[in-house]
Amino acid sequence: MLFIVLLAMFSHAQDLNESILWQGDHRLKWSDFNGEVPPDVIPAATTASGISYQYSANLLHHEVNLDFEVNAYFYPNESWYKPEECNDLILSHEQLHFDISEIFARKMRFTLRRTAFTEDVKNEIKKIYKETLKELSDFQEKYDWETDFSRNRAKQLEWNQRIAEALQNIQE
Repeated sequence: MLFIVLLAMFSHAQDLNESILWQGDHRLKWSDFNGEVPPDVIPAATTASGISYQYSANLLHHEVNLDFEVNAYFYPNESWYKPEECNDLILSHEQLHFDISEIFARKMRFTLRRTAFTEDVKNEIKKIYKETLKELSDFQEKYDWETDFSRNRAKQLEWNQRIAEALQNIQE
């Protein structure tokens, strides 16, 4: 059994040197999973990934000019695996958790670009972030449920294709 831990925070809340920025050409390796396996835990592995953001906003004549950065990260020190139980299929399952975080980072960037902010920009961005995290969490749960945590090989292959296509096609 596998599950995901979503670590979502404002980018200054954690040292980003202890994270791996999502990049299309970087695939996770078991050596990226550096966390300690909790005692008596059932899952074979856990991927800790999430979204962080930072922004600056300038208000000029009641118009908000927003500069922002939204990224998906993998957190090696919070991610772990049991070597005796894990294989390439489980690693690909864990990679998709990270890829799903990237999809939702892109969705948040898309939303931020298309939102007309008011002077309450801080709370408006916070609301978008919370909504994005909720959708991300629900999507991650659906992924684990439908793939039975990678044990349903046919469903896992369907999700592999679905996420690959989403990464290719999603507009930011």
